[in-house]
Amino acid sequence: MGFSRKRIGRDGKPRYTAYYWDIKGKERSAGTFSNKKEADKEWQKAEAKVAEGRVGDPKRGRQPFERYVLDTWLPNHEMEATTRQKYTYAIHKHLIPEFGPLRMVDVLPEHVRQWVATLKRNGVTPVNIKSLMVILSAIFTTALNDQVTYLHPCKGVKTPPVVPKPLTIISPEQFATLYDELPDADVQLLVETAIETGLRWGELTELRVKDLDFASRILTVCRAVVEVNPKFHPQGQRFLVKPYLKDKEWRRFKLSTQIARKLQAHVKAEGLGREALFFEWSDDPNSRPHLRVLPNPDSLGFTEPNEAGRSYKHGTRTAYTTGKCRCEHCRAAFAAYRAERRSKGKDSPRPPRRRDTDGHIPADWFRKSVWHVALEAAELEIAVRIHDLRHAHASWLLAGGADLQVVKERLGHASIKTTEKYLHTLDDADETALDALAKIRNRKARKSS
Repeated sequence: MGFSRKRIGRDGKPRYTAYYWDIKGKERSAGTFSNKKEADKEWQKAEAKVAEGRVGDPKRGRQPFERYVLDTWLPNHEMEATTRQKYTYAIHKHLIPEFGPLRMVDVLPEHVRQWVATLKRNGVTPVNIKSLMVILSAIFTTALNDQVTYLHPCKGVKTPPVVPKPLTIISPEQFATLYDELPDADVQLLVETAIETGLRWGELTELRVKDLDFASRILTVCRAVVEVNPKFHPQGQRFLVKPYLKDKEWRRFKLSTQIARKLQAHVKAEGLGREALFFEWSDDPNSRPHLRVLPNPDSLGFTEPNEAGRSYKHGTRTAYTTGKCRCEHCRAAFAAYRAERRSKGKDSPRPPRRRDTDGHIPADWFRKSVWHVALEAAELEIAVRIHDLRHAHASWLLAGGADLQVVKERLGHASIKTTEKYLHTLDDADETALDALAKIRNRKARKSS
């Protein structure tokens, strides 16, 4: 049981320090106060909080969901940095507003069903609802194991079905068109390496010279880099290199002669050492100029009339300032105008923005400044992500006759069922089946002739 200890302060007045014993039996101070009543109240509060942490104490289930999740579950639950970031944002946005003030023992399956229905009405996609349910279920699984609650409110609660979409695989012809629209040889080499290896983005951008044996053309994939908000990084940085892969196993496979030679030539041309990244972000603002071609305003039409009843051509500075138009063309025209003035030393020119990176290529920069620009120029009429090159790698290998198990090991899939989904994904994959069907259907005609 806690107690209050009296002492005399430097001013000659009495002070009372509140003491209690923590769950491990160690004496702790709960603070010092000017009177015994306040000190007694404080050690009693501290003891009550300790009691919540004792197994089997019913008071533990009476703590609010928000306090349990933020003070107990989230800080102590083992997870990847990217997962912690994702969970933290999701918890604050979707879970705390719904369950935060409820006591842990008061959360019932009916509350979870109501929550799922609300998410659905608010337009949250089935994929995101399923992801949120995984988080909530993990919280209550831990609470159930630790005897905070004696009921798992997620059990038996269904979420909207997630219908898998068919894979759209970029064809070799489409890839060649996209490849020609990439801005320079370094980017082309990065993208070609992606399609030749099937590496994930984090594996590709952490690839170092030492990982490739040029003599045997054997590539060892043993690390990956992830990009997180610095507050989720152990050292407060942006990029975190993990000494393991998604499936926690290294992969070793052989590269084609032509890509191995290109990578070797790249190493020699750049003078890269064994520890250097194959593909590194350059902090030189002049190394990758951001070119913006503005369309002709005469082809864009006019804005809606302003308060004075006047309209202006889209894609002009006047339309932005006087017409108050905020379409992409008017914003681009005004941005170009401001950039030109700053380049001439006007309007308090600011220094060029520096990316927070240690040399790894930021995924968002690559996606917006390189990938989307090349896709738009290529006019492929299909949506292709950089990650889809991994899908294309698997699909092309299988379409070319590669063994399913070999492809599984090359991509690092945990299950061969994951690899099987890439079978027959190219547009011409069913040609053999159609030829066989036509052969059987036309058998009578061939016999008659």
